[in-house]
Amino acid sequence: MNIVLREATGNDSEIIAELCGQLGYKTSSEKMLNRLSELLNNKNDHCIFVATLNQSVVGWIHAFYSLTVESDPLVEIAGLVIDKNNYRKGIGQMLVNKVTEWATTKAVSKLRVRSQVIRKEAHLFYQRIGFTEIKEQKVFDLYLAS
Repeated sequence: MNIVLREATGNDSEIIAELCGQLGYKTSSEKMLNRLSELLNNKNDHCIFVATLNQSVVGWIHAFYSLTVESDPLVEIAGLVIDKNNYRKGIGQMLVNKVTEWATTKAVSKLRVRSQVIRKEAHLFYQRIGFTEIKEQKVFDLYLAS
């Protein structure tokens, strides 16, 4: 098994959208391309890496530099998805390690991830690779007119 990690490109928008759909976050490849373009144009504060197996994307991770008033700067993993047919091959760990490397360039002392309360397998994964659960929280959205 030859897993290769690389930075995401706009050409990955279709497969990244498909992988999002596996977790219930359905989106079109066009919308994903727009999101990716904006994020890729902000590489100072965002990183997106993909994992490939035999040159096919089988996972991705997105992280961002977080600067807030109430906390010291940190890097937060915004999303991590591995193709359901490629679980338990070490791909998630490899992607987290890649973000950890990127985080060190930001001189932060903390890497954070949030995981939906129903994703028990994800919680076990993060704990197994060294993350510590610190709290549960609710998320509230306010929709704005567009």
